[in-house]
Amino acid sequence: MGQYMLSVHMVEGEGAPSDEEIQQAFKDVDALNEEIQKAGAWVFAGGLEPAETATVVREEQGKILTTDGPFVEGKEHIGGFWVLDVADLDEALAWAKRATVACRGAVEVRPFQENPES
Repeated sequence: MGQYMLSVHMVEGEGAPSDEEIQQAFKDVDALNEEIQKAGAWVFAGGLEPAETATVVREEQGKILTTDGPFVEGKEHIGGFWVLDVADLDEALAWAKRATVACRGAVEVRPFQENPES
């Protein structure tokens, strides 16, 4: 078993979906979430506010600085994610295929680093 993050990527400036499409996507994601939970793969998931609401905290020369806006300047940002506990990459990819349809966004699949103490 391993944990994987399935992150949903949003692109700024793409045509905004209609309210009807957004509501259907919410329903589809809710249904997928229920299936993931029933399968025992659920660890955690959540949607994120837009990237412009981010605050970046960093250390520079011994001082802590905070700045408004996303860390990465660009048009693509993470809009939400799932953390799943699954058998392997193939199972994570199977969930990602369903997730990209449900949320109508590109989904990146990345394994968590293994904990050497496990």
